[in-house]
Formats: sequence, structure tokens, C-alpha cells
Amino acid sequence: MSAAFPSVRAVCRPGSFAGEKRGPPPAAASGKLASGFLGSAWKLRFGALPARRRGSSSVVVAVSDVVKEKKPKRSSSSSSDLLITKEEGLELYEDMVLGRTFEDMCAQMYYRGKMFGFVHLYNGQEAVSTGFIKLLKQEDCVVSHYRDHVHALSKGVSARAVMSELFGKTTGCCRGQGGSMHMFSKEHNLLGGFAFIGEGIPIATGAAFTSKYRREVLKEADCDHVTVAFFGDGTCNNGQFYECLNMAALWKLPIVFVVENNLWAIGMSHLRATSDPQIWKKGPAFGMPGVHVDGMDVLKVREVAKEAIGRARRGEGPTLVECETYRFRGHSLADPDELRDPAEKAHYAARDPIVALKKYILESNLASEAELKAIDKKIDEIIEDAVEFADASPIPPRSQLLENVFADPKGFGIGPDGRYRCEDPKFTEGTAHV
Repeated sequence: MSAAFPSVRAVCRPGSFAGEKRGPPPAAASGKLASGFLGSAWKLRFGALPARRRGSSSVVVAVSDVVKEKKPKRSSSSSSDLLITKEEGLELYEDMVLGRTFEDMCAQMYYRGKMFGFVHLYNGQEAVSTGFIKLLKQEDCVVSHYRDHVHALSKGVSARAVMSELFGKTTGCCRGQGGSMHMFSKEHNLLGGFAFIGEGIPIATGAAFTSKYRREVLKEADCDHVTVAFFGDGTCNNGQFYECLNMAALWKLPIVFVVENNLWAIGMSHLRATSDPQIWKKGPAFGMPGVHVDGMDVLKVREVAKEAIGRARRGEGPTLVECETYRFRGHSLADPDELRDPAEKAHYAARDPIVALKKYILESNLASEAELKAIDKKIDEIIEDAVEFADASPIPPRSQLLENVFADPKGFGIGPDGRYRCEDPKFTEGTAHV
């Protein structure tokens, strides 16, 4: 395994990379975590670390600390020390604002009765989607979960198509049949959102296998496609997660497993549900790098994503990345969000990833306040247009209920007379009107 992630080695222990020596943890003597993200969350709710973890060699160190050590102090007159260019900074900012504004509008539309069923919003987690997906190529695949609207937007699916899908209209990316939890786009290689936790991980593993098969068996030399699988902390206690880690490592598949650890699985605290809450450690157990990163900072997510995606593209195998983040709303729009401590919510709200990126851009003189406001205005117009388009779009015809049930593209098969069953007017009697 190559000596990857040079700037985040301290967060990958033990045995993540060849040649890395195991040394004493940065804060082992004190028995406390270094100023890591997980440590902050733990202290907030539980005080000191439990005694059984003291002195452990698997201390989580924040990537931010490592980056601070590597990067010299920036001055306003020098651009050589900047982590991103102006173009990259504006792209990241626009994508994150698009995601946040879109989700805020979804909340409004849901409460106005324009959307139905469960709608899970992504507010607060934008740094993860943007940090990874904006580094991908068109041919690369993304597999999401039920909190999938922003992943679709980051991958290039239009706001019109995503909003129309949420409205259940024919102009949606799944013609109104997928809804909030099942965004899909063949054009953009978005292989779907999945309602059941962990359901998408085997799909993502299969997509990564396809890339490897095309390259090594079919001899398609230019097929260096990568798959990124997103899932939450609640998924990481499920069997298919471990099965796919094993298969991906065994076959060195070009996949990045991204854990969006927002610390809560619906109403269950991650720290109460998992014997060892440090998910990244499960990577080295299967022979792949396991990395912990501050998921509230898009620049640090992007730094880790570059190396993980690069490893996969070079044929060096999978990576498990734990992005510790936080959702600013309840589990879904039906959740009153009364279980989480207000102090905890305030703690993470103060670390808003969009505010942090905006501050970095302005302080680094990458762009002016006026340029950022112009982006804000542009996004507002895109979202307003998406709502108007979705609202004016037609609802699916009743006959569409019978499609995509069997391989037969028209739906429920062919009758004894050789005609499509769905063409018989009596066949749909009794079905609900859309």
C-alpha cells in the first residue's frame, strides 16, 4: 500500500500506510483526545474520555491540526500558500450554497403540501458532498442514501430535475416515480439514492467492479472510473458494509467509502450504538487506509478526497473516509428534533461549513464580498426557477404506475393475446388516481 495521505498520516493508525511507524499518540499521556472533532463532540456530551480508551494508540487527530502544521502562515500578498485557486473557491462556494438554498426551499415546499412522504434534508453536511463530488469526472459514479438531493445537485443533475422529482412530476429525474429518497440519473452516473441504510453499498461495490473489469479484462485502457459511496454512521453496524469492505480490499476495487457521520442515526446517538465510535479504524482492519476528517471544513474534506480518489484511479484500491459532520435539521421534516441537546446543536451551528469557506475566501483575497453576493443571487434565481418549473410540470399518467415493474418496458407484461396488459382499459381499474 502506498504512503498516501501525507498531510493526514496522524489520523490513520495503526498500519494504514506502508512505512508508517506506530508512535505514542499525541495526547496519550493525558488520557484525552487531541483537539479532534470527535473529542469535541464527546466532551460536549460525556465529559472526559472513558477510562478503557485512555492510552489507546488509535487517537483521532483533527485533520485541521495537521494542515495547520504543514501550511505556513498565509499572507494577503502571497498566493502560493493558498489551498485553492479563485476558480476552485468560487466553484465550491456556489455548489455548497446551491445545496443549502435548495434544501431550505424544500422545507418550505414540504410544509406547503407540495411534497409528500419522508423528506430528509442535508443542511450542515454540504462540505462532504462538495468536497468529494466536485473532484469527480462525468464518468465516475456516485451512490447515495436517502439524504440524496444535494449529492444529485453536486453531480450535475439540474435543480429543475431534482425539484420536479420531489414534486412527483414527469419532468423529474425519475419521472416522478422516485421521490425524495430515490434520485437517479444515468446521464450523470448517479446510481441512486436508497431508502434502506446500507442498501447502496453493494451497488457501489458492483459499479467499482465494473470499472476494474472493463479496464483489466476488456482492456479498455482509458477506463479509470471511480465510484464514491456515501452512507451514514448508522449503516456502519450493518453486515453489507463489512462484506463490501472485504470484497473491495480483496479485489483492489476503485471505490471510496465515505461515511457521513453526523453523530445521530435518526434518534440514536452514534456513541451509544457503536462499541468503538471511531469508524475509520474499520478500514485498516480490512487492509485499506482509514481516514478521519473534519467534515465541517470543505477544504480539509477536499484534501483527503483528492488522495482517496487518486488512489482509486491509480489502481491502488479502496479507502474508507469518515467525515464527521452534523445535520442542522431533524432526521426528516417530520422529525421535531427534540432529542438532541440544544447546546450540541449550537456547538455545530457555530461551525457552519459555508460560513467557514466564505471567511477563508475573503480573508485570502480570493474573491470579494460582491462576487459572493452575486453567486447568492444567482442561486436564489435558480431555485425560484426550479420551483416554478416543478409546479407547472404535469403529473405522471396513471398508466405510468405499471412501468418499470418488470423488464418489459411497458410494465406488467404481455397478455395471452399478444398485447400489452397495460393497454387494456380494465387492467387499471381500481388503481389509485395520481
